[in-house]
Amino acid sequence: MQTNTDVTYMPPSSRSLITDLQSLGLRLADPDTGASGRRGGAGPSDHKAITIAGQTVMVPIYTGTARTSPFEAALPDVTGGSILLRDGATVGRITFPKQPRFYGLQTLDGLPYWKIAVLHGADVLATTVMQTCIRYTDRHTACQFCAIGQSLEAGRTIAHKTPAQLAEVARAAVLLDDVKHMVMTTGTPNVIDRGAALLCDSAVAIKDAVDLAIQGQCEPPRDHAWYGRMRDAGVDTLGMHLEAATQAVRARIMPGKATVSVDRYLEAFAQAVPVFGRGQVSTYLLAGLGDTAAEILALCEQLVALGVYPFVVPFVPITGTPLEHHAPPTPDFMRSVLAPLGRMLTAAGLRSTEVKAGCTKCGACSSLSSYEG
Repeated sequence: MQTNTDVTYMPPSSRSLITDLQSLGLRLADPDTGASGRRGGAGPSDHKAITIAGQTVMVPIYTGTARTSPFEAALPDVTGGSILLRDGATVGRITFPKQPRFYGLQTLDGLPYWKIAVLHGADVLATTVMQTCIRYTDRHTACQFCAIGQSLEAGRTIAHKTPAQLAEVARAAVLLDDVKHMVMTTGTPNVIDRGAALLCDSAVAIKDAVDLAIQGQCEPPRDHAWYGRMRDAGVDTLGMHLEAATQAVRARIMPGKATVSVDRYLEAFAQAVPVFGRGQVSTYLLAGLGDTAAEILALCEQLVALGVYPFVVPFVPITGTPLEHHAPPTPDFMRSVLAPLGRMLTAAGLRSTEVKAGCTKCGACSSLSSYEG
């Protein structure tokens, strides 16, 4: 199967189709089609992985918008694939990644591996090391789009994954399912290291068990020395996620996280890039929260100049969150951001194919990589 990292060119028609799918979502004629999707939790939630035009992408299927999407996956054929319809007309063919074999294993004390880490896209292992956050339970500080507690409340994960558990699952995922890299994110446990210490402990254990590139994701620690500590522990790339581009939108949508300002993030990026390298530091930006395309691109210009890869994805409203009825961005809005951003990245020599690990390398949650020159 061809994965995102193998793709060097995508026809404009396929690129546009994926952009449309990720904004509008997908209806399934058979809800049980393919591997199960992801509900709640951190990362791409209320999504299902599909493979189209040789690229595995995450597409919303459990959202209100998806239920009225013009896209529908027809009933599976004998091969397990489906015809993709738009307003009843055939526009392509999709397949669904098989459930990974490591999902069938459990720890000695009976904990299923899939409660410790899950497959994202086609070949990425992902985990939320700490499934709680100091901001989540207080509506005055919580990020309105966040569902980090939902999968925990539903019993689909555990609150804290130990380094030993993560190492065990990572080794199995590499051996059984040819996983290529790993994403470790975390809820913010404190306002000092903001999760960097958890990432360090976990990375050391994983690298001792298996040769696997790792992205760590956390808010900027107060002490810049943590960047070197994370790198030395085995974290290959770093994600520090702004989520929104302007301080006004950040303060409205994520009042607690916004206390770490855009300027503070820019300072953190300037310190982290020399440690990890150009393009090996990234930030997640959710288009559709209220920032204009011009505002997003203005921030991206600053980030690219610092050597940071701005991974811009369409906002997906997650069921059960305060923003569950917030409309996602239109495909045209996404193209108005992704096309110029792709040119910007190419001119700066920042390419997703050269990133060692993480969301940018995976690329499943955005069609951004297909807009790179």
